[in-house]
Amino acid sequence: MEEEGAEAPAEEVAQGEGEPQTDEATPPENQEEQEGEAAAAAGEADAEASEAAEAEPAPAEGEAGEGGGAAEEEDSKADAAAAAAAAVEEEVAPAAETSVEGDAEADGPTPQQPSAEGEAGEEGMGAPPPVEEGPGVSTEVAGDGGNNNGNNNSSSSVPGPETSITVSAVEGTVSIDFVILPEGYGQTKLIDLGKTIAQIRADLEGELSIPEGSLFLMNMSGAAEVKEVLPSEQRLCDFGLKADDKIGIELRINYYQEQPADDYIMPDTLELRVTDAQGREKVVVVHVQRPVVEKSYLGGFRNRQSGVSYHHATTQTAPPPKKETQAIRFHREAQTYQYRTRSTQCKKDNGTQMPKVGLYIDSVNDYEITPRRPYFSSADKTALMLEKCVIIQCHARGMVARKRAGQLRKARISREELAAKEEERRQLEADLRHKREVERRMQPKTLEDFAVLYRELEAWRLNEANRIAKAGFDEAARRAAQRELLHKETKLLQTIDQLKIHAKTHNRDSKIKKKLESMANPKVWPQNDGETTTVHTPYTTRAKELMDLYSGLRLPLLTVDERLDVLLHVKWTVKEFDCNLTREIVDLIDREADMLNRGRPEKSFAGRLRKRLANLFLQFLEAPEFNPEAMKFQKVSRQLYDQSSTHPLSTVPIRALGQV
Repeated sequence: MEEEGAEAPAEEVAQGEGEPQTDEATPPENQEEQEGEAAAAAGEADAEASEAAEAEPAPAEGEAGEGGGAAEEEDSKADAAAAAAAAVEEEVAPAAETSVEGDAEADGPTPQQPSAEGEAGEEGMGAPPPVEEGPGVSTEVAGDGGNNNGNNNSSSSVPGPETSITVSAVEGTVSIDFVILPEGYGQTKLIDLGKTIAQIRADLEGELSIPEGSLFLMNMSGAAEVKEVLPSEQRLCDFGLKADDKIGIELRINYYQEQPADDYIMPDTLELRVTDAQGREKVVVVHVQRPVVEKSYLGGFRNRQSGVSYHHATTQTAPPPKKETQAIRFHREAQTYQYRTRSTQCKKDNGTQMPKVGLYIDSVNDYEITPRRPYFSSADKTALMLEKCVIIQCHARGMVARKRAGQLRKARISREELAAKEEERRQLEADLRHKREVERRMQPKTLEDFAVLYRELEAWRLNEANRIAKAGFDEAARRAAQRELLHKETKLLQTIDQLKIHAKTHNRDSKIKKKLESMANPKVWPQNDGETTTVHTPYTTRAKELMDLYSGLRLPLLTVDERLDVLLHVKWTVKEFDCNLTREIVDLIDREADMLNRGRPEKSFAGRLRKRLANLFLQFLEAPEFNPEAMKFQKVSRQLYDQSSTHPLSTVPIRALGQV
């Protein structure tokens, strides 16, 4: 800087005489840009420097080139420049990529700008490159461009009071992920390191088309961590960011930020300027009278064209004061209450006379009065109240604790009962499951039950075969063991076949019983009120009678008279129809009745005779010609096949037993 070179003390100039290195002149255009960036980066330190510089007016460029001026003015300028340089160095030192130059004063012409003579003097000097302190920081000692007397100031890596710190342009970009909260929309942009937060915010507000000042940048994360709202005057490089770093910044938009409104207070008097008829203007003082009551809303109207609303108003004069009545109308004497006057002696009339000079009081008859109980002070009352409160509190807490304990006890009992019921249910289910597994193996009824038996038999056979193969028997013993295994397997297969036959019979009987019960069930008709009506039709009644007869035929262990009675009822029922089926049923009934009359044993009927009779009567039940209700249970239509046994034979007489 020119002025700093001219104003440097003699001692500091002498220190640099041995170094031929000269300072490099900075062009005015670049110097203005560097001063602007240094002002933004320095912050508060630059403001202090500018205040110090403004305290003394800066000289014009011509005066600076001449190098003249008073010694006091030069000393004050040198001190201000040194303070500004030290402040800028302290602000810029943490940023590794920031190069500083000059003290960057914001207002007025700065001492860094060389004059015409200074520029001419520096053109003839070689400008060696500045000594770099770090990756992006370089310090230079400015030459004496004002006087240009041949004294060269040396360049040093450590700036002194007269050393100018040059802020070079910050190069590089930073990848920033902007996230708008709370919507969560994001966008990634490349921003220069030299841009300030205020410039970035202005650019984003322009892109988003939102009002100025409604966008807030906060919570920087990534290469640098900054909480809360980011300062507007700081640049990205001031946060310690480097080129090609990646950070994230949250954006919050506030359109309706309320501003505190100033409360308007109407003055007591208003001065109004009015013009009279002659065109003269005069000032009229209007005294403001505060409203004492709230004005009522009287309605109004609205202009449809302009949309302006007009309210009806009342007069602005104060309401007339209420007249004070002279006579008091509401008083005690005017009421109907009757009162009396009584006089009594108050405690304030009592007193105690003490003896004194000139007054003698006889104390012969005086005596001391002792209270029946000691004096009860306020402290004793407070202690008693505290004691009683503690007792009441103990009883109240005991009651609450007993109530809570009862609730917990009841809840525990409920949980235990529920757990016991659940355990009992699980045990019952396990027992039923075990019983079912045993039952399906002892008395299988379905295909799944027989599949389980076959799988277990095969597993048993394989286990026995492996045992025989691993036992190490000789050939004869092994064959004998295999024959025994084959014999056992055959016996088990025969047992399973017998169980199949028994299951088939049982399933057939169950199916027939279910079918007959379905035929005999009455009709159930639902009603509108949710109730049902049970109706027995002639067809269901007929089906129930036939089902009872079939059940009687299948009953075992009946006496001869009971069996004959059942056979007689069945015979009368089937003789109502004349066909081959009914004739065969009647023939079998007569044959069994004859054998019963002869006294044949019960086992002689358990064979084919009674089974054949039951099967024929079942065919009688399932024929719609004899049981109309059976029509609904026919799987195949009656028209598709011909049952000749049910055709009537009215012309052929029925032969009885013993007839030829």
